[in-house]
Amino acid sequence: MSRLTIALSVLGLGLLLLIFNHDSGETLGLPNGSFASLVTLSALLVVFAAGIWRSRRGLSESARMFGLWMLIFLAVITGYLYRGELGGYWARLSGGLLPGRAAVFTDNEGYQEVVLHKVMNGHFEANVSINGGPVQMLVDTGASTVALSYEDAERLGLEPAKLAFNRRIMTANGEARGAAVTLADVSIGPIHRSDVRATIAEAGKLDQSLLGMSFLSTLDFLQMQTDELRLRD
Repeated sequence: MSRLTIALSVLGLGLLLLIFNHDSGETLGLPNGSFASLVTLSALLVVFAAGIWRSRRGLSESARMFGLWMLIFLAVITGYLYRGELGGYWARLSGGLLPGRAAVFTDNEGYQEVVLHKVMNGHFEANVSINGGPVQMLVDTGASTVALSYEDAERLGLEPAKLAFNRRIMTANGEARGAAVTLADVSIGPIHRSDVRATIAEAGKLDQSLLGMSFLSTLDFLQMQTDELRLRD
């Protein structure tokens, strides 16, 4: 029987036990999460041991292969034990490489923090979910409300053509008219707000939607640094 077959058998048996004990939350006296980790590590050990056994070509060669497989095993164990820190590192790296993507971190007290990185134009942008639809927005503490462009409002199904544009608003393109609406849900990362006041600008007057103070003022923490903007629920 090949080492791959053995490893797959271990994983398959563990999966069956987890499925069977899903409702109880425990398998063989261990929480299901811990048991799943144990099964995965056992399968890896089988693969490593089989690799050492097949590579035995004398004492020196076996020692070399044993050392190599031990390094791989320790690397896997280290990655598992520090998966939280590695996840945070990856989130920060991807946020820096993909400006506008919200990087989410959890501190030692369990509080989640959203970090945005400055884009090439020197502003902070975020991928925001509005009523379940994605919108690329500019973070603007000078805007009193969330402000949607006419085009984004149409795409979100808000039917701006049926609204009354009876508010005077200032945009980068000068004075314009806006229509007041209430957004059922505005979310950025794990931060969610319901019934958020917003304004829809008339067509052609707002180049990019703005994440304004009707959302930002509800946050517990907002800190702007040189290249980062931190938001905490």
